[in-house]
Amino acid sequence: MLSNRSVRVLKLGRCQVYTAVYPKASSWVLNISQLPPFSSPHRTLSHFPAARSELLDQKMSENGVLPRRGKVLTVDTMNANVKKVEYAVRGPIVQRAVQIEKELKEGVKKPFEEVIKANIGDAHAMGQQPITFFRQVMALCTYPQLLEDNKFPEDAKNRARRILQACGGNSIGAYTTSQGIDCVRHDIANYINRRDGGVPSDPDNIYLTTGASDGIVTVLKLLTAGEGRTRTGVMISIPQYPLYSAAIAELGAVQVSYYLNEEKCWSLDISELQRSLQEARKHCNPRVLCIINPGNPTGQVQSRQCIEDVIRFAAKENLFLMADEVYQDNVYAEGCKFHSFKKVLFEMGPEYSNTVELASFHSTSKCYMGECGFRGGYMEVINMDPEVKAQLTKLVSVRLCPPTPGQALMDLVVNPPQPGEPSHNTFIKERTAVLSALAEKAKLTEEILNTVPGISCNPVQGAMYSFPRITLPERAINLAKTKGQAPDMFYCMKLLEETGICLVPGSGFGQRDGTYHFRMTILPSTDKLKIMLNKLKEFHQNFTQQFS
Repeated sequence: MLSNRSVRVLKLGRCQVYTAVYPKASSWVLNISQLPPFSSPHRTLSHFPAARSELLDQKMSENGVLPRRGKVLTVDTMNANVKKVEYAVRGPIVQRAVQIEKELKEGVKKPFEEVIKANIGDAHAMGQQPITFFRQVMALCTYPQLLEDNKFPEDAKNRARRILQACGGNSIGAYTTSQGIDCVRHDIANYINRRDGGVPSDPDNIYLTTGASDGIVTVLKLLTAGEGRTRTGVMISIPQYPLYSAAIAELGAVQVSYYLNEEKCWSLDISELQRSLQEARKHCNPRVLCIINPGNPTGQVQSRQCIEDVIRFAAKENLFLMADEVYQDNVYAEGCKFHSFKKVLFEMGPEYSNTVELASFHSTSKCYMGECGFRGGYMEVINMDPEVKAQLTKLVSVRLCPPTPGQALMDLVVNPPQPGEPSHNTFIKERTAVLSALAEKAKLTEEILNTVPGISCNPVQGAMYSFPRITLPERAINLAKTKGQAPDMFYCMKLLEETGICLVPGSGFGQRDGTYHFRMTILPSTDKLKIMLNKLKEFHQNFTQQFS
C-alpha cells in the first residue's frame, strides 16, 4: 500500500507520528488512514494540533513551499485611527434592533409586534412618500424609453431630457466630471442666489457630493495637518452629529468640544466658544469651526444675531467655517427662520465677505425630500485659496464623480416645477403636506414628552429630532456602570427589549457629565408616533419605579 513513497517517523514529544511522503515535492501528501496506528488505536494526527502544525510547516519548507503564516491584517496591525471611530446612529442598539426583527420573523414571542426605528433620519423608511415630480423625472432618466409615454407630464420630460443631454452618451449611467454636471452646478448657483436674496453664487465654487457627509469629510481632509501641538483642532458642538467625531478620529485630527446651552433651547454662546478655543490651544491648533443649523440632534434654529456673532468670532480667531445646512427647509417653531451663513456673511459687508473662509453643505436626504438613498448633495466654498481649491478639485477627482442619479435629483431639488408648469400645483401640495406634518409631529413630541415626570424636552424648532433629557435613578446608573455601559445606553437597550422602540442614547452624541438624553426622530406617521410616545411614557414610569 506504500508503493512509490517512503515512510518517515517523527518523534513529537512521547508520540511517534508516521508520515507518507511522495517522491515529487509538488505532490506530497499526508495520509494517516493507511499508516501504522498510534499507540492508542483511537488517536490520529488530528488529535495533536501542535504536532500537525509542526509537521506541515516542516514538510512545506522542505519542499520549497512557504509555511503557513499569520494574517497580514489584524486588529493589532490595522489603522489605529479606524478603531477610534464610533457612529452611535448605527451602533449596538441598532444592531440589536435588526436581530430582534429577525427573531420576530422567525416567530419568537416578544411583548411587541414590530420594531419602531426612531434612531435615524430616514424619512422614506418611516413611511414618508416621495415627491411625485422627483420620482417621475428619475424614472425618465433611468429608462428614457418612458419619454414616449403620455402618462408623464411635459415638464418632467423636459427636465429629464435636459439632464440626459448633459450626461455622457445621454445616459445617467455614465461618469460625470469630478466636480459635477455643469448644468446642475449652474442650477444650484441660481438656487443659492434666489434663497439668499440676490447674493451671487459662482458655479465654479460648487462641488456635487455623495450626500453632504462626503463634502464634510473632504473639507476636513484639507484642513487636517500638523503634529502634536500643531495638529489641527476641529471645533464641534456637543451634542453633535457623530459623523463629525468619527471623521475627526479617522483623520487623526483633534476634537475640540463646545457645549450648546440646554437651558436656553440648545443655543450657542460665544463665551463658550471662547472658553473651548482657549483651552484647546494648549494642546492643538484649532483651525475650523463646525456649525449645524438647524441642529442635529438638538433641533434648534439659530437666530440671525447668533450667526453674525459666530462669523465675527471666526474672523477674529482666524477659523475656517463649516456650515452644515441640510435641514434648511425644516423650520417649525413660530418666530424661527432659517438664515444661511453665506447670506449673513455677505450682508455683513466686505470686511467679512471678502475674508472669512466658508464651506456650506446641503443634501437631498432631509427637508421635505427625504431621498437618503440617492446620496445627492453639494457644497459651496467661499474665499478658498485658489491653490487649495485646485487641490480640492484634484482630491475629488480621485473618486471620479458623485453618483450621477444623486446629482440629477439634487438638480430637481434646486430647480423644482415652476408656476404655470403642469406639475407645479401637485409639487406644492405634496411639499406643504410633508413639512406641515413634520411641524405637527415636532409639537406633539414636545408636548407628550413634557407630561412625563423625569423627562424634559426643549421645543423642536427645526430639523427632524428631539433630544430630551431624562432623569435616571441612582440604582439604574450604578447598575449600568457595573455592566460597562453608559446609563442612557442601558436605558435605551432596555427600552428596545421591552417595547421595540429603537432610540439612540445621548452618550453617542456627547452631553455634559451627569446628564442623560436620547435622540428620537419625529419621522414616524402621526398615529405611530402617538403610540410610540405613549409606550415611551409608560416605559419611563415603570423604569423609574423599578430602579428607585
